[in-house]
Amino acid sequence: MSIWIAQRAPGDVAADLGAATGPLAGLRLAVKGNVDVAGFPTTAGCPAYASEPAESDAVAVARLKAAGATVVGVTNLDQFATGLVGQRSPYGGVHDARRPAYVSGGSSSGSAVAVALGLADIAIGTDTAGSGRVPAAFQGIVGIKPTLGTVSTAGVVPACRSWDAVTIFARDLNTADTAMAAMAGGPGTRTWPAGTPLAAPSAARVAVPAELPALAAGWAAAFAEAADRLRAGGCTVEPVPFATFLNAAKLLYEGALVAERHAAVGDFVDAHPDLVDPIVGAIIGAAGAVRASDLVRDMGRLRDLRDASLALLDGFDALLVPTAPCHPTIVEVAAEPVAVNSRVGTYTNFCNLFDLCAVAVPSGTVDGAQFGVTVLARPFHDAVALDLARRVTVPASSVAGPAAAAPLPPPTLPWPVHAGATAVPLLVVGAHLRGQPLEHELVTRGARWAGPVKTAASYELRALPTTPPKPGLVRTGPDGAPIDGELWLLPVAALGGFLAALPAPMNLGPVELDDGRWVTGFGCAADAAATGADITGYGGWRSWLAV
Repeated sequence: MSIWIAQRAPGDVAADLGAATGPLAGLRLAVKGNVDVAGFPTTAGCPAYASEPAESDAVAVARLKAAGATVVGVTNLDQFATGLVGQRSPYGGVHDARRPAYVSGGSSSGSAVAVALGLADIAIGTDTAGSGRVPAAFQGIVGIKPTLGTVSTAGVVPACRSWDAVTIFARDLNTADTAMAAMAGGPGTRTWPAGTPLAAPSAARVAVPAELPALAAGWAAAFAEAADRLRAGGCTVEPVPFATFLNAAKLLYEGALVAERHAAVGDFVDAHPDLVDPIVGAIIGAAGAVRASDLVRDMGRLRDLRDASLALLDGFDALLVPTAPCHPTIVEVAAEPVAVNSRVGTYTNFCNLFDLCAVAVPSGTVDGAQFGVTVLARPFHDAVALDLARRVTVPASSVAGPAAAAPLPPPTLPWPVHAGATAVPLLVVGAHLRGQPLEHELVTRGARWAGPVKTAASYELRALPTTPPKPGLVRTGPDGAPIDGELWLLPVAALGGFLAALPAPMNLGPVELDDGRWVTGFGCAADAAATGADITGYGGWRSWLAV
């Protein structure tokens, strides 16, 4: 099995691991062979494509290294990232980490297997049609495919430039989340909207396909179990028609959109047909004959299918799908390389075409095969997809191999906040506390609960005669007391709308916490507070309600 195209000397890796600092210190990083790593040729799975080493790291690699990750090598892939099976490479095909007769999944084959076997703790992949998700499913690991453009593709050999994304593989969600926080954002990436949601609602509404074509025996039952886990966690799960999603998926390879592949590397393929994998060469070569009018037509079809599909998701927070419908053997792929590859992409090909974000996670096993599901959400709703993926994942069984680093602890903030999504702290002390009547006003605005806090010892709490009952927080100076509260993080746009809808006598203003921080928090007009009962001695709203 050819996991690697090239590896660094063990002594150099050990030295860098020992000297590393930062949130990813001690983690070994594998990098897909179509992404620049200084000192190694970026072959994209074709030795003739590049013979000289890259002069500098791709932006994604550089950001992970700056956070403390240590590159251990460059991984194998389906040539020019064209395939979902991991078998289209002159370096040799990559097989499944657990069952050698089965494919690894691709095109990020070596990256996923390196993580599954513990040869790397995190790995960079790329994803155009599912290359950062299918291998994750087959290998029982996590794959995060972010919103397009939120991770720089500078230094990446394009497959379809309009729909390429740089992805992360890890054995667990915490590690993947932390790695994404380091890799995403920065110059040249998309700006996060001011209303970007920072969390999934506790009672999220999740869509599932009303029909599940092409699934292997037993996989429909495994998918139903995944949906049931979401229901058990408080989510509503409902079916939606899926034909428009499936029709869009076919456009990527069966329509004129494949012309993007020729635009990426077609000149090289046309000039060196004998140096290119024959299946890859046939796909990319034929794409060069696509007429401009056909491309314009199919782009219009794609817009219509996207609009129709996203309309079906109105009112839903996310879409749950099987990551792949089956896990083919190497023999099956050899017998029907294009047909089997197409089947594998049934539930992945439409994602990037619709500019959705995705988190692929392990979700159990079926007859020895790792079964995975993917949570998809609208662009920039990456935190929502991440939260829901945590609720549905089932950790995969370990694979014999070198010991991987221990999973990282849960990050304080989801990776989109580190990548540029705004998060404004808001202190609540009454009806907006978790479990209280107005919590929904925060949840529906994409707010994220950030834990309990106390104010500085300078405040009074008054029980106001309102419906529903609310307390009023008033700063009194040295005669006050610390008051229990909670901190929520709001998208900046949500804070403005929240303030506009705030009824009298409530207001928002600066509140001092017991650690010296000043945050935006609920307050109350002094004249209104004077009409309420002084409940400061109870220490907080919940304590008073419990009396």
